[in-house]
Formats: sequence, C-alpha cells, structure tokens
Amino acid sequence: MTMLSLDVYSASLRKPAVERTALHRLFAAAVVSNQFRMTLLREPEKALANGYLGQTFPLTDQEKKIIKTIRAENLSDFAQKVNQALKTI
Repeated sequence: MTMLSLDVYSASLRKPAVERTALHRLFAAAVVSNQFRMTLLREPEKALANGYLGQTFPLTDQEKKIIKTIRAENLSDFAQKVNQALKTI
C-alpha cells in the first residue's frame, strides 16, 4: 500500500485545511480501512452515502461531485486527482 500524506491534497488548496476536515476524514477512513478504500475507488457514491463506522462525511457539493466523478486504480492516484480538481474551485 502506498503511504499517503495529507499534504498531498491539502497543501495547495484554496480553502483552509481547517475547512477541509470532512475531506481529511474521508481519506483517513480510506487509509485505515481496505473495505472502505475499495468502495471509495469502485463505487464512490456508495462510499459517500454509507460513510464509515456510522459517520458520514459532510462534504461540500463541489467536493462530493469531485469524489463521485474521479476514477483511479489506487488511493494515491485518487488523492492526486482530487487535489488537481480542487485547485480549480
């Protein structure tokens, strides 16, 4: 498994990191849970709807749209694509 630093996607965001707490939680869940990670990569809509351990992720509408449209083979690639997409909003 590739190690993923929160800096991969939070360092260059226009929105302060404090306001990206839900996004941080989403990626943390994907790092610690293989099942959640695979669902996020294969069925992002389901991952967002179901959440992790009974908690959902209060993402913005733009963040949800980005998460739902990105396709990636692994979490590292997914994080890079999310980062690139977030730079445009």
